Amino acid sequence: QVQLVESGGGLVQAGGSLRLSCGSSGSISSINAMGWFRQAPRKQRELVAGILRDGSEKYADSVKGRFTISRDNAKSTVYLQMNSLKPEDTAVYYCAAGWRPGWTYNYWGQGTQVTVSS
Repeated sequence: QVQLVESGGGLVQAGGSLRLSCGSSGSISSINAMGWFRQAPRKQRELVAGILRDGSEKYADSVKGRFTISRDNAKSTVYLQMNSLKPEDTAVYYCAAGWRPGWTYNYWGQGTQVTVSS
């Protein structure tokens, strides 16, 4: 069983930056997909960014060029560097991990709030 714990959320002004971290209770070296999702009020949860064990990455169109996902298997941690933040990035951000091939996720963190003020 993998437990994921997010940190790094908070309040930031538009144009600012935040870095989210997601620590795992176990090693992530054998986990295939790790990702960040977000859910804004009254909206569905959406994928923000994902990264596979082979290094492949994918991003939502709305964050391309502003957000960067990375993983450090030695530290069992995945990061989301968020730059040029916009008010529409305000949401609860969730870390996710998956063992299966492809972009699938089996484990979820509790979420961390990101609020971007205009």
